[in-house]
Amino acid sequence: MENSHSPKILIIDDEKGLRIGTKRLLEGEGYYVETAENGYDGISLGTKTEFDLAIIDLKMPDIDGLQVMKEILKAFPDTVCLIATGYASYETAVEAIKFGAFSYIPKPFTPEELFQKLSQGYSRRELIIEKRKWKEEREERLLEVAFEKSRLNTIINSISDGLLVVNKNGEAVLFNPSALKYLGFEQIKIEEYVIDKLPPQIAGLINKFLPLEKCEQKSFSSQVELKPNRELFVEATSSPVANPDGTLAGVVVVIKDITELKKIEFLKSQFVSMVSHELKAPVAAVYGYLKLFSDSSIHLSEEQKLNYLNRSQIRLDGLLKMVNDLLDISRMELKTVSREISEQDLTVIIKPIIELFQMEISKKNLIVNVTVSEKLPHLHVDQDEISRLFTNLISNAIKYNKTGGSININITQSGNYIVTEIKDTGIGLKPAEKNKLFQEFFRAKNEKTKDISGTGLGLSIVKRIIDSYSGKVEVESEFNTGTSFKVFLPFRNGNNNTEQKADKLT
Repeated sequence: MENSHSPKILIIDDEKGLRIGTKRLLEGEGYYVETAENGYDGISLGTKTEFDLAIIDLKMPDIDGLQVMKEILKAFPDTVCLIATGYASYETAVEAIKFGAFSYIPKPFTPEELFQKLSQGYSRRELIIEKRKWKEEREERLLEVAFEKSRLNTIINSISDGLLVVNKNGEAVLFNPSALKYLGFEQIKIEEYVIDKLPPQIAGLINKFLPLEKCEQKSFSSQVELKPNRELFVEATSSPVANPDGTLAGVVVVIKDITELKKIEFLKSQFVSMVSHELKAPVAAVYGYLKLFSDSSIHLSEEQKLNYLNRSQIRLDGLLKMVNDLLDISRMELKTVSREISEQDLTVIIKPIIELFQMEISKKNLIVNVTVSEKLPHLHVDQDEISRLFTNLISNAIKYNKTGGSININITQSGNYIVTEIKDTGIGLKPAEKNKLFQEFFRAKNEKTKDISGTGLGLSIVKRIIDSYSGKVEVESEFNTGTSFKVFLPFRNGNNNTEQKADKLT
């Protein structure tokens, strides 16, 4: 018998002559053959190495041939087993096949009978191997598909944008947790019709494609407010999904959270509106005064001219201050502020500021008390920035104070902070005003503040400077009683003694 694949055959038989003779016969036909002279040796060989075919004697002195076959098939189920017996009967054949034998060979057998059975057995073996190969390849492909699906799901679920895919019938076939979050759904079922559940604008984006047969390479977008008061704004974009033949399979919708962008747009619009309003009043006033000067039909006295010039100067001074404040805020936002950090004594910074406002203090007959703890640590700060900070706070304490009132400035140490409290006996704030205190352009408006000039930017700058040094500010205020600002600025050194000294300025 010719066989180019050199099948591996195991012969297990206690008859030495038959065993050796069969081996020589098969090796002469190109088979690879191993032999075992008893059942236990056969089990040892047949369970260590996988053979294509095994010829097993049914009756052996140590162990039954069917038991040997069971052990071999337990280790290698695809080995084709043939039972050799001199006691062939219908019952023996049925029993052997029942326990896994491919067939049986009656003893004694001729070479032709042996080769015929081996040829049939090996054909069966090849079918088994081919089946196993296809099964392994199929399982491998299934594993690859499962892995790709798992990887795709992992990628989709990790995307922060919402993703929803619907088929041609408007049924959900794919989505991620972000889509559930943005759409406010607890769950979406696969193949559930979802168009009616979606916000009208998003449903409209999908419906632009569903009536189409052919897939058109274009997308539609819409900005949708899903929660009122700009709490959740999204940009939804729909695109077609094509079948291999170019027909429409479905629609994919990507939902991107643009809430922060919308908030920035709103703040920008609000900011431009406020700036325009604040610029308009002084420019219009100065323009009006200049028209009076240029109108030859109006005769102005020298005193009137001087008055209008002074008013124009005051308006332009306020305008210039506002522009400088806006530039300061812009530089802080863009983090382009140029600083020169050095060791500074806070009292050395504050006292010149008080002297700068001495004229205003005297006009309102204010009493300014400065109390400074002894041996306070120095701050590592930019002197100009800290001067601007306290200039704004002290200026407000003077402007919004009552005639004959007082300002108490206390500089102490608390933990790792230098604490500066500036307390006035002025107009004070209402609770609603206190919450808006550090917003750009905010100014408390009532009968007592209508004649007080200001840009509404000073305290915003104060807050930004304090935040830039990792400090904090606390405000206490009572309407018609006064306001207290506590500024906490961190220092680098250890604790110091805190003996008190007082200094009164009037």
